[in-house]
Amino acid sequence: MKKLVIFLVLIVIAIGVIALWYQHGLQPADPADTSEKSFVIPRGQPLREIANDLKEEKLINDPVVFFLLVKQKKLDQKIQAGNFLLSPSMSAPEIAEMLTKGVLDVWVTIPEGKRSEEVAEILKESIPSYVDSWENELVLHEGYLFPDTYLIPLDGTIDQIVQIMRTNFDNKYDLLNTSNTSYSQDEIVTIASLIEREAKHDEDRPLIASVIENRLDLGMALQIDATIQYAKGVSGNWWAPVTVSEYQSVRSPYNTYLRPGLPPGPIANPGIDALEAAVSPASTDYLYYIADQNGINRYASTLEGHNENIERYVL
Repeated sequence: MKKLVIFLVLIVIAIGVIALWYQHGLQPADPADTSEKSFVIPRGQPLREIANDLKEEKLINDPVVFFLLVKQKKLDQKIQAGNFLLSPSMSAPEIAEMLTKGVLDVWVTIPEGKRSEEVAEILKESIPSYVDSWENELVLHEGYLFPDTYLIPLDGTIDQIVQIMRTNFDNKYDLLNTSNTSYSQDEIVTIASLIEREAKHDEDRPLIASVIENRLDLGMALQIDATIQYAKGVSGNWWAPVTVSEYQSVRSPYNTYLRPGLPPGPIANPGIDALEAAVSPASTDYLYYIADQNGINRYASTLEGHNENIERYVL
């Protein structure tokens, strides 16, 4: 009986210790510190890492308690990715609730090869401060809205957002080796945008770049379908397939079947791989390419070889 009493006493003591530990974990990390600090949650970050980061930033007392709290309240699927203003004077439950609704900035991903109107559509879905006039401003920066994942203020202005994207572009562009190209920056970005829209696979980018360079050197029309798609694109169907009649009927300076040389400007916003291909194309004598039924490009140096590829891989 004495051993049983001792055992029960130990259980009671253990429960008390656990309860004190848990209660301490729920309390503010520093009740006297009412300052606010920025706390960023990346997309897809696991709850355990979030809890550890909160502890490292001295915003909570115990990451395990925070983890258990969030699980108990079933908030783990509601926590948002983004930027939050948190204070050490906030309790763990207050912080947990804040992470589900108090975001200041949101993560927005701009994929490679989107035209500016498509970037506008992405921002419209993500940023509450969006207004329709943003699209016109974004179009002015076609080609320079660098594809990436950005942390953007929910109340951000179009000027702020463009500046964020263009600064990112400048930083990435500065990493390119442009010493071996005679093209201007605008021409490089334009070529890269053509490559981005035409290349379905990584290995195609430098090869398509070589076709573009070879044709420009010879004064041949580029004859790139994506430029017609850009010229005739409409909301909801920006990149509709080109019909045979449209090679002649789409009257636009962007129609590279009717107008030799580069189009007046970029037709999309290229990523770093397309930009690298534009400044460092493969060394080939290719002048033609056609995508086969599996999306694999077939290249040729002569019209005869190109026609053979069409008969072999397309028709």
